[in-house]
Parts: sequence; structure tokens; C-alpha cells
Amino acid sequence: MEALNVMAVDDSMLATQVLKSAFEELGHKVVATAATGSAALMTYESCNPDLVTMDITMPDMDGIEATEKIVQSYPDARVIMVTSHAQKSMVMDALRVGAKGYILKPIKADRLRDALAQVIVV
Repeated sequence: MEALNVMAVDDSMLATQVLKSAFEELGHKVVATAATGSAALMTYESCNPDLVTMDITMPDMDGIEATEKIVQSYPDARVIMVTSHAQKSMVMDALRVGAKGYILKPIKADRLRDALAQVIVV
């Protein structure tokens, strides 16, 4: 798989760092981060990433609404939801609005690689 430019959206700096490390381990680069859904919308346009990882629960705009707005403006956007086990019903909502997949916390490089293989068509 070709190296991807990724935007990581999560209100937890620790989660963002874990994602960054996992992507780097897989040969990809986190080119932008955002801590809220509204910041994700603005950041997406400026960095045009190959992939977005999107937390669901965030202040000001949740990841489902942010995903819906990104996909409405950029139909080819590839968004993977980052979720805990307790949020599976929310993941279904996210998939309905255009997310391409999801990955469960805690993030591990091998699970991230599997999620990428389902979302990225080589």
C-alpha cells in the first residue's frame, strides 16, 4: 500500500499520539490533527488528506456530524471511525452518513492495518 497522508481527529491528545505512532509504524504520515468536529471540517479542506480517523465523542460537534459534513462536501473522502465497544450503534450511524469503516480503541498497529485494508482500494 502506498504511503497515506492522514488527518487524525480526536479530542484526546494521547489518542492522537497513539494514532500517529501506529500510522508511522505502518509507513503513513499524520499530516494534520483536529480536536473537535468543527476544526476537522476546516482542517480537511486545507490538507486534503487521503484518510481521516474520526473520534465519535468530541466537544462542539460529534464525529458523526463532522463525517456527514465532510462527505457531503467531499464525496470521495475516506473516514474511519475510532470508537469504543460501547459506541457500536453510533458507528452504524456513522457508516450510514458515509464513514468507510471503524476501528476499536485501544488502537494497535495491526488492527489499524486491517481497517486500512478494508477501506483503501489498492
